[in-house]
Amino acid sequence: MSARLQGKVAIVTGAGSVGPGWGNGRAAAVRFAEEGARVFAVDLNRDALDETVARFDGPDGAIVPFQCDVTDTDAVRTMVDECRGTLGAIDVLVNNVGGSRAGGPVEMSEEDWNRQLEFNLTTTFLTCKHVLPHMKEAGSGAIVNTASTSGIRWTGAAQSAYAASKAGIIAFTRSIAVQHAPLGIRANTVVPGQLHTPMVEVRLAGQRTGGDVDKLLEQRVARIPLGFMGDGRDTANVALFLASDEARFITATEIVVDGGMSARCD
Repeated sequence: MSARLQGKVAIVTGAGSVGPGWGNGRAAAVRFAEEGARVFAVDLNRDALDETVARFDGPDGAIVPFQCDVTDTDAVRTMVDECRGTLGAIDVLVNNVGGSRAGGPVEMSEEDWNRQLEFNLTTTFLTCKHVLPHMKEAGSGAIVNTASTSGIRWTGAAQSAYAASKAGIIAFTRSIAVQHAPLGIRANTVVPGQLHTPMVEVRLAGQRTGGDVDKLLEQRVARIPLGFMGDGRDTANVALFLASDEARFITATEIVVDGGMSARCD
């Protein structure tokens, strides 16, 4: 480890996981703590947060769990205040809350459409809304938002609301990055592809292959030129780079983490 975030305070949302293993948020919380950050780990599921803390092999207190519903603006405001009160600052914000629902506009209900936009896009808006004033006051900060390759191309299944919301994250991040660059604040997006995260077993296999996990994994690997799937740690390593001072001249852009999938024409 090279202590790339030594002395930094990072909020990581979605820092639990829907199941055992390395989701994007859990991996980010642990990697950031390994690199010296004090991490305010946020999730709706307290048990999942406790597992994240348990996975960190380092000093006690480096990861502070906080239960919060980031679809609720008052709860997000409280979360930000609690982070500042507990850890004294907010240097980095990493947004990982998200999930998909199957269907195009004909099959999907309006309720599911609205919920997807709220869950995937509005949560990112709300955390930025309440964190940015503190970064502006400090004159520095780094924001890393998590999109998906579904936001830049068709990835094998109809999920129009998820695709729209993830594309929205990319545009939203570029906008806030340019607006806040003169204030010393950077904002970038990490764009994961078809990773093997706990979401595969818990949710996607049921949506796509009737619960057949092996079949879904085979389909996903077949789309990836490198021939294997990464996991949340691959997303976390890119988020770590973008949050660190190594990326001091990088803002308003995206890094795709997909084993080459989105570059294929077939």
